[in-house]
Amino acid sequence: MTEKSSPVLLEGAGVNANVLKAIAVSAMFIDHFSHLISDFGTPERWIAHLIGRLAAPLICYLIAEGHYYTSSKSRYIWRLFLFALVSHVPYNLYFGFGLFGGTSIIWTLMLGLIALSVIKNDKHSVPLKVIILGLTLMLSMPANWHYIGVLWIVVFGLYRDHFRLKMLMFALVALVFYIVPGLQDMGMYASYRFGSLLAIPLFVLYNGKPGLKNKFTKWVFYWFYPLHLLVLAFIRFLM
Repeated sequence: MTEKSSPVLLEGAGVNANVLKAIAVSAMFIDHFSHLISDFGTPERWIAHLIGRLAAPLICYLIAEGHYYTSSKSRYIWRLFLFALVSHVPYNLYFGFGLFGGTSIIWTLMLGLIALSVIKNDKHSVPLKVIILGLTLMLSMPANWHYIGVLWIVVFGLYRDHFRLKMLMFALVALVFYIVPGLQDMGMYASYRFGSLLAIPLFVLYNGKPGLKNKFTKWVFYWFYPLHLLVLAFIRFLM
C-alpha cells in the first residue's frame, strides 16, 4: 500500500480542507486579538500564541494542496500577489510597523507557491530550480513567516504522497528554523512555538478532500485576512 497525502483511509472519515481553513483562521484571529487585550510575556498571551501557531502550518499545507488541485497555477499565484498587496497596509498598521517595515504572510504564501510550482515542473533544470528556491527564500525575508513558510510549502508539495517523510521534514524545519532559535532568544517563554507541531494531528485527520466549493469558501480567507486586521487596528485606535 502506498502512502497517501494523509493516512485517513476510511470513506467519510477525517476533516476536509474547509475545516482546516476554519481552524487556521480561528487560531490566527485568537493570536492577533490577544495583542489588544494582553501584554507580551503574560500567560494569557502565551496561550494565545500557542493556539496561533496552528495557523501558519495549516495555511501553508492548504497552499500546497491548492497547487495540486488548481486548474491554473498562474491565476493562483496572481491571486495571492493581489491580496499580498491588499494586506500590506492593514498588516503594518495593526502591528505597528512602518509602511515598509515588513509585510504579511500572504507574500510568503505567494513565494512558496512559486517555488513549489517551479520545483515540481519537470521542464525546468535543476540549477534553475535551485536558483528560484534561493530567490524566493531571500525575497520572503521581510514577510511574516518568511523562509520558514516557503520551506513548509515546498516540503508539503514535494512529499505530498509520502506522509511520514512530509511530517518529518515539516517538524525538522519547525525545530531548526523556528522553535530552537526562539528558545535561544527568549528562553522558555518561546515554548509556545511548539504549538506549530500541534498541526500534525490535524494533518493526520485530513482526508484530502476540499469540502464544499463555492465563492464563499474560495474567497473567505483572502478577504478575512486584511479586513480583520483593519477592524482590530480600528479597535486599537478607539482604546
